[in-house]
Amino acid sequence: MLDEQGVAPTATARVDVLLDAMRQRMLAGGIEDPSADAELILGHVLGESRGRVQALAVMRAEITPADAAAAVELTEERARRVPLQHLTGRAPFRSIELAVGPGVFVPRPETEVVAQFAIDALQLVPDPEPIAVDLCTGSGALALAMAHEVPRARIWAVEMSREAFAWAERNVAEWGDGRVSLVQGDATALEEIADLAPLAGRVHVLVSNPPYVPSGMVPRDPEVRDHDPQLALYGGEDGLDIVRSISRSARALVVSGGTLVIEHAESQGRAIREVLTADGWRAAATHPDLTGRDRATTALR
Repeated sequence: MLDEQGVAPTATARVDVLLDAMRQRMLAGGIEDPSADAELILGHVLGESRGRVQALAVMRAEITPADAAAAVELTEERARRVPLQHLTGRAPFRSIELAVGPGVFVPRPETEVVAQFAIDALQLVPDPEPIAVDLCTGSGALALAMAHEVPRARIWAVEMSREAFAWAERNVAEWGDGRVSLVQGDATALEEIADLAPLAGRVHVLVSNPPYVPSGMVPRDPEVRDHDPQLALYGGEDGLDIVRSISRSARALVVSGGTLVIEHAESQGRAIREVLTADGWRAAATHPDLTGRDRATTALR
């Protein structure tokens, strides 16, 4: 177990005792759900599932000093508010698990609701090979969720950041199934992205989780403030600069009757509906996530 200084154990450690010490250390660091993080960290070290770690704790199983020391080291990092996903290198998203780390925005559970709107719209397209575009793809979460859950779809994913693009490349190689085309480009200048030119007027679903944090509103959580790339967070003075650009330029890509899905902060729904309507989009509507907070706005071309 951990000693008072958080030093790694020198003898074989019992899983239940080690987990309790890990939880206490992370709780002291301000982690809201230290039990889940402790089990996931130890599972990562052992190469086991969280359920298996829980079973080992119940059985009071023992692990090697080396494994216990590795778990202690990662616990210290987590207590310093390094994102859990940076420590494990993986982030679950719907039915897939993505590679993530420094330089890429870590996908959030609330974005899974945004993915659902895009997936539902894709599934309703009568075309045998519907087309979707994911702007500001980051790790590739939305694009790859669509590809994984709508196997007949073809997806184009656009990302500007070189660092995020590298992570998306890894994830597309793992989950893309040869149906996801990754494009490096600026979502605010779609007309300059040559790879998208052949898609003009052919895209059935266009989805984006753009930067939407107002520039003067610094996130409070250290995991977000200190570790998520600023390029993926901030969207200008009111947070809607990228949304405005997408609203204007994406209409050239989307087929008549096609669907636009945009993620945003809970206070931005009305403003985004007004932007979309002014640009000629139809039936703009804002939808809540599973916590009841406004999370996505959809519209029709």
